[in-house]
Amino acid sequence: MQHNVLILDFGSQYTQLIARRVRELNIFCEIFPYNHYPTDLSSYKAVILGGSPYSVRSEDALKIDLDHIRGKFPLLAVCYGAQYLSHFSGGEVAASNTREYGRANLNYIKEDEVFFENVDLNSQVWMSHSDTIKHLPTNGVKLASTHDVENAAYRIEGELTYAIQFHPEVSHSIDGKQILENFLVKIAEVPQNFTPNAFVDDCVKDLQEKVQNDKVVLGLSGGVDSTVAAVLLHKAIGKNLYCIFVNNGLLRKNEFESVLHQYKDMGLNVKGVDASERFLSELAGVDDPETKRKIIGRVFIEVFDDESKIIEDVSWLAQGTIYPDVIESVSVKGPSATIKSHHNVGGLPDFMKLKIVEPLRMLFKDEVRRVGATLGIDAELLGRHPFPGPGLSIRILGDITPEKVRILQEVDAIFIDGLKSQGLYDKVWQAGAILLPVNSVGVMGDERTYEKVVALRAVESTDGMTADWVHLPYDFLMKISNEIINKVRGVNRVVYDISSKPPATIEWE
Repeated sequence: MQHNVLILDFGSQYTQLIARRVRELNIFCEIFPYNHYPTDLSSYKAVILGGSPYSVRSEDALKIDLDHIRGKFPLLAVCYGAQYLSHFSGGEVAASNTREYGRANLNYIKEDEVFFENVDLNSQVWMSHSDTIKHLPTNGVKLASTHDVENAAYRIEGELTYAIQFHPEVSHSIDGKQILENFLVKIAEVPQNFTPNAFVDDCVKDLQEKVQNDKVVLGLSGGVDSTVAAVLLHKAIGKNLYCIFVNNGLLRKNEFESVLHQYKDMGLNVKGVDASERFLSELAGVDDPETKRKIIGRVFIEVFDDESKIIEDVSWLAQGTIYPDVIESVSVKGPSATIKSHHNVGGLPDFMKLKIVEPLRMLFKDEVRRVGATLGIDAELLGRHPFPGPGLSIRILGDITPEKVRILQEVDAIFIDGLKSQGLYDKVWQAGAILLPVNSVGVMGDERTYEKVVALRAVESTDGMTADWVHLPYDFLMKISNEIINKVRGVNRVVYDISSKPPATIEWE
């Protein structure tokens, strides 16, 4: 596969958005930390330097040797990158009189510049920095200004090096996508050949070369990612793919049986393993969310190890890891401050002798769905909401018991079935219920109750990196609340989560 565009991450929250905007142009790109990227850059056709929470003027500024990049590749420097080029190449960066954050408008655009083709004067852009470029670097040519930012964009004479202090990847930069297209397609001449069909063809070829005649074992979850990974692998290696669907006791109601049936109808070689008692016994008494994730990850691997040994001569473990998992688990300064751990990121323990293959590792969720459609996977299956790897364990706050699992499964089933019956399911990116670690006083009939509280969560998102809560109809919420309280023994109060990500994650743990 052509790598095409290398994005170097300096820790900005917007870096993944750059990748998304580039992908929308049908151009494949990859994000690497600024201090840890491939030594062989021969497959790349352009480089983008991202933003950063750091200042180029500070002692702890993130520094990079650009000698083998600048002047050798078309280079776009965004925000921190633009200031970095200036600060270390003969220009001057100083603290802004006021923090330059939010919307601004381009009140000057240099004429006859390909970089700004089809971008109108006064076009809105998004600023996010506390430093500003006072003087351009050596051979710098000003391309654009805003009212407060004189050097909003520039290029370096004699190079295909361009720099902007605003963020083209953010939707508030109205012509941001156009600017990226101008740079990547018109200036860097990067081919726009990253399509679902092309990905499938390249991926199947890569899998065949990598795996050859080896046997691969894949853990199926019932979700979109593992399903698409399974069909891709099946297309590449056929009968050498062995799928295992593990019931960890934390799946949705009746999911183990229904998903098994669904997979067998797709022609996949699937074995169902009911390890629910094993998982629940290991989780007994544990209330720390990170510890729960680690236990589930460990037991999951142990079950896989046991099952893979039954299949003779298995060499590979396939996983449905996708790009947001990778991004959240990697940081520009080594191991990230943990948002949450992903049990399918980071390799396997030494005792497990399987190599890892991750066919979807470079795809965002919406890209996975498009690839799945290309593979002919049923639209209903592709439209399934994401479901966390640790299952209901991270939707049960506090310790886990079989009774709590039962309650949450029943509540979740009523919520999800209700969304489907009312035509709301496909309008929501992810929905689920959370069992809270508190009891609430209620009255049922003539009796006073002291029972559990559940929270309903429904969000809109593209890839899970950011999310907004969904304004579900009040009538629907009222109906679902009544149904849950009347039908689920142990629940007497229902609340609706109206927080967005950030600051609140989609899951509660």
